[in-house]
Amino acid sequence: MWKGNSPGCNQGAAMEGTGGELGGQGNWGLEDAPGLLARASLPIMPAWPLPLASSALTLLLGALTSLFLWYCYRLGSQDMQALGAGSRAGAVSGRPGGCSEAGRPSPRSSGESVEGPRVEGLVSRRLRAYARRYSWAGMGRVRRAAQGSPGPGGGPGVLGIQRPGLLFLPDLPSAPFVPRDAQRHDVELLESSFPAILRDFGAVSWDFSGTTPLPRGWSPPLAPGCYQLLLYQAGRCQPSNCRRCPGAYRALRGLRSFMSANTFGNAGFSVLLPGARLEGRCGPTNARVRCHLGLKIPPGCELVVGGEPQCWAEGHCLLVDDSFLHTVAHNGSPEDGPRVVFIVDLWHPNVAGAERQALDFVFAPDP
Repeated sequence: MWKGNSPGCNQGAAMEGTGGELGGQGNWGLEDAPGLLARASLPIMPAWPLPLASSALTLLLGALTSLFLWYCYRLGSQDMQALGAGSRAGAVSGRPGGCSEAGRPSPRSSGESVEGPRVEGLVSRRLRAYARRYSWAGMGRVRRAAQGSPGPGGGPGVLGIQRPGLLFLPDLPSAPFVPRDAQRHDVELLESSFPAILRDFGAVSWDFSGTTPLPRGWSPPLAPGCYQLLLYQAGRCQPSNCRRCPGAYRALRGLRSFMSANTFGNAGFSVLLPGARLEGRCGPTNARVRCHLGLKIPPGCELVVGGEPQCWAEGHCLLVDDSFLHTVAHNGSPEDGPRVVFIVDLWHPNVAGAERQALDFVFAPDP
């Protein structure tokens, strides 16, 4: 067996010089290798005492927990500062708010919010509840809207003619009238259902004289000479009216973008008698588009939205952004008869699916 200190080998002396550290002896061989390896694997620096390591880990976890709690506090405080000091209790009304037709009117006609920070606070709280249950993904615009994002250009609206009363969703393309192609499927479905919807109106129509009690299903007039029968009101189905209008109800069930589960969503017949007029007002939000299907359009009827005049046509749809200031009038003679349109609230085509789901959660109809 070869020995590390064999004669004539200078390396043996070197090994012997370090033998006190590695093996404790100057002479060693292959049979000593396991012990040498075990000693060499020992740490050069002594390990921390166990109590000291435990204390350091506890301090680190405590610091991380404190940092996380501080971050959560900062997020909450920033939200509350954005909402204002008055964002306490309140409730989102089931009314569409500021709607001129196919919905009950709000106390305001200009579209200015009378709820103020109170509504903003409730919307923000409901949105946070939605995010905790699902996700914040894709909620940038909705979050800004919940925090009271100003209208286009930093003011209440474009030149003061777009003033949604409850919710302004930023960065949506704004125009008083929306192209038909933006909601092609729903427009074509409603127009193809025109005969059935017109028959349903004939089944529930009356003389609109105002001298007799309102027939079953008809709402009190929004203004003198303005009547409506709703199949959906503020996102809630009206079962008795839907049963009386099976053709219209079937068409509503086939729509892809109908706001059927949202307090901003309404659908039904709107009747305007000769001489009646609905003065300028704004709807509650720019997240919807109102689809008007003309059923009976006598001469002298006009619709002005954002300063742009338009007129209905029987059997054809007109898409309107009613967050713009708009006026409706029937300037015809009594012999012309009433103007009748079927109105459906659709989602604005540029509101994404995730945003629709969140807004349906925030503005869900009251149970």
